[in-house]
Amino acid sequence: MSSPKETVLAAAKELFGDKDPSAVDRWVAADYKQHSALAADGPEALRGLVAGLPAAFRYEGARVIADGDLVALHGVYHGFGPDPLVAFDIFRVADGKLAEHWDALTTVVTSTASGRSQIDGPTQIKDADKTEANRTLVAEFAEKVLRDADYSVLTDYISTETYHQHNPEAADGLAGFGAAAAEWAADGKNLVYKTIHRVIAEGDFVLLQSEGEFGVPCAYYDLFRIEDGRIVEHWDVIAPVPDSLPHGNGLF
Repeated sequence: MSSPKETVLAAAKELFGDKDPSAVDRWVAADYKQHSALAADGPEALRGLVAGLPAAFRYEGARVIADGDLVALHGVYHGFGPDPLVAFDIFRVADGKLAEHWDALTTVVTSTASGRSQIDGPTQIKDADKTEANRTLVAEFAEKVLRDADYSVLTDYISTETYHQHNPEAADGLAGFGAAAAEWAADGKNLVYKTIHRVIAEGDFVLLQSEGEFGVPCAYYDLFRIEDGRIVEHWDVIAPVPDSLPHGNGLF
């Protein structure tokens, strides 16, 4: 049987590359559980979504992170709406099929504070032997800094020398992040993390899926790259929680 990563990549190619609705029969479980705000529950809703994709639709993949039965994709959807959308997708694989899906999307920003795009930077996973150490580092960072807002320990987790930023409103480095956070707070948008739902780790990449507030209730997807025991790079999607969903499963 294929690995979960191989399963997700093959399914994504046929569903969103080939735009083949019949791929649902090959790759999607009968009890497929949906958490996206864009589709209803079950395989037939996914089939309808794929069947309705426009001719100009394409997916530009950047990163794939596999952790047990969970596989996270980071990339850009083109042609799904009027503007390209940066996305994180998380799939749970069971018995060789897609069994559950979560996502968060935000509009591509062409001019960013750091000069970096929302998806550029390293893509290849390394340091496989440090997966668990990196998971622990980011999980502690999430609890102490993000959730409990104890910024006195920030440099225990983020490098003071290298911090490449891909959030479009924040410049590189801790100073860049601090300046952006101050501007957000002045606009009434404090970074509030309430619940850390998932920590997905493979090698030097760790993805956090969290719930909180950023002016309004939101989903946070934060991807970190770690070198020598410190966070050195960050990508994210901050997506408002919609008032209603096309299913009863919640976003998380």
